[in-house]
Amino acid sequence: MLQQEVLLMAIGGGAAAPTQPGTSAQPDDSAGALFGELTLLAPVGCFLLDSDTTVLQTNLVGASQLGIDRLSAARHRLRGFVAQRFLSDFDAFFACALGSPTPVRCQLQLQPSRGAPGFPVTLVGSADGEHVRITAEPAEGRLAALEKSEERFRRIVQSAGEGIWELDAAARTTFVNPRMADMLGYRIEEMLEQPLVRFMDAEGRSILERNIARRQQGMPERREFKFIRRDGSELWARLATSPIFDAHGGYLGALALVSDITQHKESVELAWHQANFDALTGLPNRNMFQERLRHEMRKARRDAVYLALLFIDLDGFKQINDSFGHQQGDNLLVEAARRIGACMRATDTVARIGGDEFVAILPGLTHVQDAERVAEHVIEVLNRPFDLSGQQGLISGSVGVALYPSDAADAEELLRHADQAMYAAKNGGRNRYSYFTPDMQAAAQQRLRLAGELRRAAARQEFELYYQPIINLKSGGIERAEALLRWHHPERGLLAPADFIADAQSSGVLQEIGDWAFRQAADQVLAWQRELGRPFQVSINQSPGQLLADTQAWRSYLDSLALPPRSIVIDVPEDLLNEPAGEALEQLRRLRAMGLQVALDDFGTGHSALAQLKKFDIDYLKIDRSFVAGLTGNADHAGNGDSEGEGNGGDLALCEAIILLAHKLGLEVVAEGVESEAQLALLRAAGCDYAQGYVIARPAPAAQLLALVRTGATPALTADGGVGMNAGARAGAAAVALADVADSGISAA
Repeated sequence: MLQQEVLLMAIGGGAAAPTQPGTSAQPDDSAGALFGELTLLAPVGCFLLDSDTTVLQTNLVGASQLGIDRLSAARHRLRGFVAQRFLSDFDAFFACALGSPTPVRCQLQLQPSRGAPGFPVTLVGSADGEHVRITAEPAEGRLAALEKSEERFRRIVQSAGEGIWELDAAARTTFVNPRMADMLGYRIEEMLEQPLVRFMDAEGRSILERNIARRQQGMPERREFKFIRRDGSELWARLATSPIFDAHGGYLGALALVSDITQHKESVELAWHQANFDALTGLPNRNMFQERLRHEMRKARRDAVYLALLFIDLDGFKQINDSFGHQQGDNLLVEAARRIGACMRATDTVARIGGDEFVAILPGLTHVQDAERVAEHVIEVLNRPFDLSGQQGLISGSVGVALYPSDAADAEELLRHADQAMYAAKNGGRNRYSYFTPDMQAAAQQRLRLAGELRRAAARQEFELYYQPIINLKSGGIERAEALLRWHHPERGLLAPADFIADAQSSGVLQEIGDWAFRQAADQVLAWQRELGRPFQVSINQSPGQLLADTQAWRSYLDSLALPPRSIVIDVPEDLLNEPAGEALEQLRRLRAMGLQVALDDFGTGHSALAQLKKFDIDYLKIDRSFVAGLTGNADHAGNGDSEGEGNGGDLALCEAIILLAHKLGLEVVAEGVESEAQLALLRAAGCDYAQGYVIARPAPAAQLLALVRTGATPALTADGGVGMNAGARAGAAAVALADVADSGISAA
């Protein structure tokens, strides 16, 4: 079939339409069902006749030949348009065609009306069920008529204002008109044989793949696609696509009429953007904010997490407008929006909902303090001077905090309560944040006071490291110690980490405290090594958040001391193994690259497994005190509720399994929280490498620990496997007796 014929048929020309696979050829009342839309512009007359020659349907050329209205063709019989002298020939021809599945021919003359001159045609007819299909070719022949039609087609296609794109069954380009090539910035020959997907982005390819089956089933469709022009710019187009079939119903491809809707799309997008975003700052406006708030609240309810809404009002903004003018006021708003946005995570939403009013949605919070940290950061950045054409503008921020689901049931109520909390902050003196509920506000103020005290504590030298000795269970010697942070609070006395570490982390002070503790421990272990004349190690607890910071400063400090890095062991929590493998591995890799050793702390309390350990670079495994306490079966230790026999046997078996597998992985094992000589004996018998706990000594200041080590206070291993303190150990223990008093009620952890 000629390409032009295929194109002509696809837009309505050519011979009678083939029957689609799986469909009936019987006529019905739907448009095009009897005749097929592909015959509409055929270059010859096409007729579908009833058994009495009534014209059921005809195409444009057929209606023109008879001089009738195509839409009212059923009022006419084709026999009435046959010249009188050819009626007998027509009757014989029609009778033959009515019973013949193969085409029969007849030459005669048709007359549009009685008395009008006739014109010669060749009729070709065949039966189609109860009907007869007939084509009327002019005397000059079908080819000449087709050539005229093709010439008309070429003029239409070449001058068309829309793109015409023909594709084969594999969706490769077989024809485009000049307009289509121009729309994409290519020459026609550059597009031929190219797959349609070459001109689409990923989204368009996905849509095309999902809909190609519909097209092969003969279903025309209209759809919008985004194409990529040759210069990389986007072309939005609407495609009206019709499938093309051969005479046997086989799918040949498709023809699409392509309209450029880029301007329309841009106008729609601009209108949408104007309806949802603030023109000055580019932030979401109230409309978009409300939609996102409802969406995030649904997610928070589903995931059972907190959502915080911050209502931010600029204090003193009216004075900026009055003093500097509205243009500078606008500049300040733009900069304020940028600063507020910089305080947020990628998942947070900041919106401008009024003149100097902003809101921030903080979804997915596990701790209330996370919202406080953001509020404090916002207040801090708004306190910085604003450059207003060489002059400084000063404002502050009042922030109201409301939580979902505790403070409100729906979006409107949550916004209203955050607004009320903001006014409470203003009434409280401005330049601060306030919670919606009094209890939450009181707790926040307590945390705020504690954060301020923590920041001052380091400068006032209120922190101190206590050290708990760790003995080698084979030699009985004290070779290592764990550094434990203590805070000499001026009012509350000596505080253990459990009393302040969470607040230090939420207020952003933990990194500073951790760096101080690292340097202090490094100084101390260097002094001990010089005093003792032998190697000595100190282990330091660090959180995953601290390890994410720039730990290279630690290595620089160790180099400045000329201290071997292996003198320091970093204790990391077991939960580190549950972080994304790439992040955890990178943290541990940095530590090992510095020459530090790594211990996995409190093993058994998290959700990791021994099988995970082989993925990570770790030196020591520290068995959690809850398992060690169970070795005695004493329910007073670590809350173990099992019976004596079950507690002893089960926890001992678990400790033995951990020790055995850790050794097979090349790790040494430290048992924490050892409180009795019986526990020491069981751990030694199980092959444990190190132990620490109250049976050896409580955490004590550095000088007292050194006195214990220098007296030679090493536990004596008795013949029956029990471990007791020898005379030297008891003397050393007496030297640190004051530590028991000082550390009373403070966990060794």
